[in-house]
Amino acid sequence: MACFDTAFHAGLPPAAATYALPLSWTRRFGLRRFGFHGLSHAYAAGRAAQLVGGDDAGRLRVVTCHLGAGSSLAAVKGGTCVDTTMGFTPLEGLVMATRSGNVDPGLLIWLQQHGGLSLAEVSEGVEFRAGLAGLASLPSGSGDMREVRLAAGRGDPQARLALDVHAHRLRGQIAAMAAAMDGLDALVFTGGIGEHQPEARAEAADGLSFLGVALDADRNAAARPDCDVSAPGAAVRTLVIAAREDIEIARQSRAVLAQEGFAPA
Repeated sequence: MACFDTAFHAGLPPAAATYALPLSWTRRFGLRRFGFHGLSHAYAAGRAAQLVGGDDAGRLRVVTCHLGAGSSLAAVKGGTCVDTTMGFTPLEGLVMATRSGNVDPGLLIWLQQHGGLSLAEVSEGVEFRAGLAGLASLPSGSGDMREVRLAAGRGDPQARLALDVHAHRLRGQIAAMAAAMDGLDALVFTGGIGEHQPEARAEAADGLSFLGVALDADRNAAARPDCDVSAPGAAVRTLVIAAREDIEIARQSRAVLAQEGFAPA
């Protein structure tokens, strides 16, 4: 039995899944936005519905933020994914530990045509030397947000810029995911950074008050999954949820076994 990490995004609406490329290319190569971290997004959205509860839980509009060395967002409306930030590969979307996230493709073409970089150099750079690691340029070469944040606390301007770029991109793409659902009911943080970096959650929420997002500083600082860190009276519930892809895999496997006539214990 196989549970694919892209399956949760397989039903994206055509407008969300389609690249504005020549149709001949799309048809020839089967190009589309696949998305990744689907097992984590599926679990987090389902768990959010349980925590929120109420009669409207099944119609919940959730943005799930899987933040770690690799990071992505998903817009989940009534349990169905309608948009996500990763695309044909896991390079698209947010700033990550060593991946660039969204970059003007013209810039990459320029680096090869006029900058003298080879295809291999560009490929290796955007995959393994970009993101937080590239922005902060720590002596260790690390893109671990914990190390970047420590360096920023010591006054390193490049580390501070790395955190600011990360937060700026994250806020913008959370808002884009909310727009795909015509609003937002719950914002979920999961993954290594999402669960364990209260500063990253606060930076992401800052500037999202127009969506109804507001954090309680004390709750956020003391958060242990699974919990609610919303400010009292906030229109949007902000949750910290443990990443449990294992539970999602078990759930999907059990569903397949039941469908095939087995009755697992």
